[in-house]
Amino acid sequence: MSRPTLTQLAVEVLTTADGHEKTAKSRAAAALWFASVEAGDPLEIGNAAPPDRPSRPEKPELLPPNKVPRRKTGSVRGRTALIHAIAHIELNAVDLHWDIIPRFAHVPMPKGYFDDWVRAADEESKHFNLLCDRLQAMESWYGELPAHDGMWRAAEQTAQDFMGRLAIVPMVLEARGLDVTPGMIDLFRNAGDPDTVAALETIYAEEVGHVAYGSKWFHFLCGRHDLDPKVKFHAMVRQYFPGGLKPPFNDEKRAEAGLPLDFYWPMAQQDR
Repeated sequence: MSRPTLTQLAVEVLTTADGHEKTAKSRAAAALWFASVEAGDPLEIGNAAPPDRPSRPEKPELLPPNKVPRRKTGSVRGRTALIHAIAHIELNAVDLHWDIIPRFAHVPMPKGYFDDWVRAADEESKHFNLLCDRLQAMESWYGELPAHDGMWRAAEQTAQDFMGRLAIVPMVLEARGLDVTPGMIDLFRNAGDPDTVAALETIYAEEVGHVAYGSKWFHFLCGRHDLDPKVKFHAMVRQYFPGGLKPPFNDEKRAEAGLPLDFYWPMAQQDR
């Protein structure tokens, strides 16, 4: 029986609709990849083509971002809605991190590149399941509430632009998570919900690594093509994020993830 390629494993995750089944396949694929690496015989990368859009469950209903009801986090129901929204982001991230492997498999990259994104996808799968556990404890479930499709829109816009994908998904969208998560942790701590605090603290710690992977491989490609990383990043933000970046920024965690101040502060809310 022939072994699957890494891109075949990625496509299998991407074409699985149910969130729990998707994350189970994601974690199994990551375990298989790292077992092959540790055995000194890594799986072939392969060239399986990803779908234009990942398979998703029938629920949640996907609305335009401006049509998703606003959350009033002073109530239990409002905090449940916030957890649901974060779970939706994490499931999107599972697909985004698997998608980047087959989407740009035609570009020669070191093995460490694949290690990083498989690890990120595995961790995002864990995050989704942690949040689903919290939803269940709050008598809810993933899919009960509407959500938006903004993160995948960024993936579609950068489907033909490897450096654009690295700049926008980890270095802009996931970096935004570093900015807002401390406030969410405080919210649930003040509400007396230590289990959700623990889940968010796990997510917060590991998301730093995902932003760092984006920065590392963006800089790697800039070096390959003799480009100034800061100039190129600013160009990518102007192209794909024309409204500018929204402060306040978590400068400490962004620095830990390899994002210098002069990468993002000059791009803050250009449309003011």
